[in-house]
Amino acid sequence: MVRASDVLLILVAILFPPAAAAFVTGCSCDLLINILLTILGYLPGHIHAFWLIYKKMQAEERYGHGAFHYIGNGTYEPLYDPQVAVPQAPNYGTTGAYGR
Repeated sequence: MVRASDVLLILVAILFPPAAAAFVTGCSCDLLINILLTILGYLPGHIHAFWLIYKKMQAEERYGHGAFHYIGNGTYEPLYDPQVAVPQAPNYGTTGAYGR
C-alpha cells in the first residue's frame, strides 16, 4: 500500500534523486552510488532512487511500518526475531499445562 510519505519521497526522487536516497538509506554507500549515478547521467540516478524506494515499500509491507532496519544494498531485516518464543508464565502449583 502506498503511503503519503512514499508519494512525497517519489516527488523528491523526481526533483533530486540523491536526496531521496539519503532519506531512505541515510549516509551509506547507496547514497554515494546514487550521487555518482546522478553525475554520470540523470536517468540512472532516478532508476536507483526509485529502486531504493521500491525496496523500502516492500519492507514496510513485509515487516510493518517501522519494524525493519536497513542493512545495505537494498536489503532490510526485521527489528524482532519471529523465531524467538515468548516466555510463558510458570505453572505455580500445577503439574502440567493442562492441570490434571
